[in-house]
Amino acid sequence: MSRRLAPASRPVPTTPRATAAGASATQPASDVENVVIIGSGPAGYTAAIYAARANLKPVVFEGFRNGRGGQLMTTTEVENFPGFPEGVTGPDLMDRMRKQAERWGSELHTEDVEEVDLQQRPFVIKSTERTLRAHSVIIATGATAKRLGLPSELTFWSKGISACAICDGASPLFKNAEVAVVGGGDSATEEAVYLTKYAKHVHLLVRGEKLRASKAMADRALTNPNVTVHFNTGIEDAFGDEVLRGLKLYNTRTSEKRTLNVQGLFYGIGHTPNSKLIAGQVELDDVGYVKVQHGVSTSVPGVFSAGDLHDTEWRQAITAAGSGCMAALSAERYLTANGLVREYKQADEASGNGHGAGNGGAEEKQAAASTDSPDSFDINQDKHKGQYALRKLYHESDRLICVMYSSPSCGPCRTLKPIFNGVMDEYQGKVHYVEIDIEQDPEIAEAAGVMGTPTVQMFKDKARVEQLSGVKMKKDYREIISRYIGAVVAA
Repeated sequence: MSRRLAPASRPVPTTPRATAAGASATQPASDVENVVIIGSGPAGYTAAIYAARANLKPVVFEGFRNGRGGQLMTTTEVENFPGFPEGVTGPDLMDRMRKQAERWGSELHTEDVEEVDLQQRPFVIKSTERTLRAHSVIIATGATAKRLGLPSELTFWSKGISACAICDGASPLFKNAEVAVVGGGDSATEEAVYLTKYAKHVHLLVRGEKLRASKAMADRALTNPNVTVHFNTGIEDAFGDEVLRGLKLYNTRTSEKRTLNVQGLFYGIGHTPNSKLIAGQVELDDVGYVKVQHGVSTSVPGVFSAGDLHDTEWRQAITAAGSGCMAALSAERYLTANGLVREYKQADEASGNGHGAGNGGAEEKQAAASTDSPDSFDINQDKHKGQYALRKLYHESDRLICVMYSSPSCGPCRTLKPIFNGVMDEYQGKVHYVEIDIEQDPEIAEAAGVMGTPTVQMFKDKARVEQLSGVKMKKDYREIISRYIGAVVAA
């Protein structure tokens, strides 16, 4: 697909230092990127910051379906990242890194990469919306939370079972209820303590005889009166009706079985590397982690790995950021050594007003700035916020009503908000959009049956016609909206 024209604030190319190897007459070297970064999180964003400051103008595909920002978007308090003595939430830390990468001229696209060809020179990268060529690639796709694979897991997924406490913990389903977390590491203990903000009591289920978490996190869980740690405990299955009601447990030493009545089960059992995209092209180990030499270099010259994609030992935000730095510097050295660099000067370096040409900048417009009240509500406005607006529109609007339920600490919500808000802009005067914060308006979220965030519901003529959980593609929302308003918008 064709690339968008760059706004004036983007870095401007200077005289090319060399012609790209492999460039054809129909695709000149100026069409080839210096470096493409696949993935975000601390590794991807740090790589973008360093590459941008080296005047390489990196193109970053942040990811969409799994959310931009990586695993930290589903993390509560980050207390060991330097520079934050009071701690910082994972989503806030990722937002700061993203803004810093954007400021220095990184081109950000909240899109998934569907295919890469690392056999061609230049490399070919195909996303959901565009195809690019690049002289170097940094893979920072991270890892994905594992699931237990219980017999009834799919039955109760998003109906009590979740892999993201920070996304779903504030759901009315878990408020003042007993819930369980499975796992024995830092992720599990952190989620257990976090959930005590909402749940009446949290049961931490550990297969072994002791916690694998750091001493600080282990002590925090063991000394919390609202957390009970069950050692030598495995899960056989879950049970319930329309939602989760309990777990069938067994003792991993004696095989003795018992049940535990809980309304929630949260997974904190580790991760699987997201290496499927490059499998068969880059050397991997038996588990799927990328094999690296000299810290970040893969088996393919010009292709570098950063973060949890190759880190089988440390898996920390700070080490991921460090490997992102190493990958960017290694890419710069590779480009220079092979005479492939095209340098770009920083157009708005001093003012900090640099904006990428991707959809990260244009769609960051927010929805209704403040919560609607009886005095401020105007049915002629397209966008609204809060339960008062939703109740009024439900009874009085003749448009399709699109409602997004989110919570302040939900990382995927931060990914979806600007994207869904941009979709709403395409239907001005035809759709009413309402944003609901489930922590501010828990009653209406409970009445709507919302069990996790983000959730999008659509209403027409006082009836709920659609419900979508999680982050979907823009085209999915457009197809559904167009079905009810009789208008087709190009994907």
